[in-house]
Amino acid sequence: MTPAQPDAPGVPGPSEPDQQTRWRQLLDVLAVRQRLSVKEGSELLGVSAATVRRDFRELAARQLATRTHGGVVATSVAYELPARYRLAEDDPRERIARAAAASVTPGSVIGFNGGTTTSAVARHVAQRAELQEGGVTTVTNALNIATELVLRPYIRTICIGGEARPESYELHGPYASMVLRDLLVERLFLGVDAVSAQAGVSCRHLGEASINAEMVRAAERVVVVGAGAKVGRRSLARICPTVDVHELITDDTADPEEVERIRELGVAVTLV
Repeated sequence: MTPAQPDAPGVPGPSEPDQQTRWRQLLDVLAVRQRLSVKEGSELLGVSAATVRRDFRELAARQLATRTHGGVVATSVAYELPARYRLAEDDPRERIARAAAASVTPGSVIGFNGGTTTSAVARHVAQRAELQEGGVTTVTNALNIATELVLRPYIRTICIGGEARPESYELHGPYASMVLRDLLVERLFLGVDAVSAQAGVSCRHLGEASINAEMVRAAERVVVVGAGAKVGRRSLARICPTVDVHELITDDTADPEEVERIRELGVAVTLV
C-alpha cells in the first residue's frame, strides 16, 4: 500500500487542519511570542515541518510575517519598534487596556490615536479570538498600531495619512484631517497626557491635539484611557472638553475627588 502524502501541495492529511485554520493559529501565537520556529509551529499545529515551512513562506509573501532562518518573526518585530510601547504585565495600563479591549464587539469600527496605553488596547483587541467571526475595522493615525493590527487577517486596518512624529509614531497634518472628514468611528480609544473636569482632555503637542480633536468629532463614543496620575492634570494643548468624553478608563490611583467631578459631568468612569 502506498503511504499517504500529507505534505502534497494543497492536500492536507486526514487530521491536518486546513490552511486558513493553520494561518490563524500561527498568527495568534506569533502575535504573543513575536518569534516562531518551524519546530514550534509543527508541534503547535500537529503537522509536518514541510507544511509549516510552506505556511511560513505564504505568510511572508503576504507580508503577514517576516521570514528568518528556521522560522518567522512578527512583522512588527522586524521594524524594531521602541520598547516603550510594551508594558509589563503588572503595569496599571495593562489593566486599563484589558478593560477597554473587552468592550469591543465583532463587526464594530473602532479608532485609536497613538500612545503606550492605546497601543496596549489595540494589542489586546488583536488577541481576542472571539472577534474573529465578525471581524473588526480599525482606524488609527499611529504607525506602530497599524503595523501590529495588519498582522491579523480578520482586522481591517485603515491608517490615516499625514506627517509622522518619531516620538509617538502618530500621523498628523492636513491629509489626516481630510481622511477623517469622511470616516465614522463607533468607538474611539483616546490616549491623553491629562484629563480634568475643568481643563478638559489635553496633550503636550499641538499637532497631535489637532488631529485627536478631529478623531473625537468623527467618533460616536469617546473612551479616554490613561493612568490615574493623569487624572486631575492639565497639559499644553486641549483636545476637547471633558463633556465630550463618554467614558474614562483609569486605575484606582486616580484622585477620587477629581473622579467624582468628572462623573458629575456625565462621564462614566471605570476604575481598574
